[in-house]
Amino acid sequence: MIKFTIVTVTYNAEGVLRPTTDSVLMQSYAHVEHLIIDGASTDHTLQIAEEYRQKSADAARGHEIRIISEPDKGIYDAMQKGLDRAAGDYVCFLNAGDRLPNADTLLMIADKVDNERMPGVLYGDTDIVDDEGNYLFRRRLTPPEHLTWRSFRQGMVVCHQAFYARTDIAQRVDYDLQFRYSADVDWCIRVMKECENDGLELKNLHLTVVNYLQEGQTTLHHRASLRERFRVMVRHYGWLSTLVMHGWFAIRQLYK
Repeated sequence: MIKFTIVTVTYNAEGVLRPTTDSVLMQSYAHVEHLIIDGASTDHTLQIAEEYRQKSADAARGHEIRIISEPDKGIYDAMQKGLDRAAGDYVCFLNAGDRLPNADTLLMIADKVDNERMPGVLYGDTDIVDDEGNYLFRRRLTPPEHLTWRSFRQGMVVCHQAFYARTDIAQRVDYDLQFRYSADVDWCIRVMKECENDGLELKNLHLTVVNYLQEGQTTLHHRASLRERFRVMVRHYGWLSTLVMHGWFAIRQLYK
């Protein structure tokens, strides 16, 4: 059976962490490592994390919960710490506030993996929810049937939290800390390039694999995120292709 590593990055996240940990706690699938990488929170985040670890031990599902709390250089530095420590077959990043949709989400994902030829990336759909976990709408950008690293020219068509990377591939690719809001886009593209080089499948799960909290860092810092994302696109697709696609995005917005 494959093992999942879930990385949750926190900093003063007492208001949003519990729904995330509850969604992992309820998973019926046993082979789960959950790394909570905390940036030295000063609120009750660590208390909530410790309570969760005890609940998980009491539930005896076989989940491994590890909590690391120390200062960091921002969200992607913390994600890198989680990636470096990941021991599962696949790693995914579930932010504080985001949730696994159902108790059998990880079981359904595992059932779609061929252990003889494990895909380089497993990816699925994303639903947007409010603070209470109520469904709002399906994420506007939807995963293509056949994902490649070139697919992100159309935008981040797979949400970072719906992107399960094979750990041995993912650990070849560090987060680029020059990006404050879009290092996840750059990282996903580079992981997919590694998969292409190795001839590994990127598998569409045809499942909703995450409920994403509407207000994220890129939403709160939208303009800076867009500027960074443009730089990421130029890095991977070149100036001309990026300018053409952004022109198309602008026209599309006008006629929505």
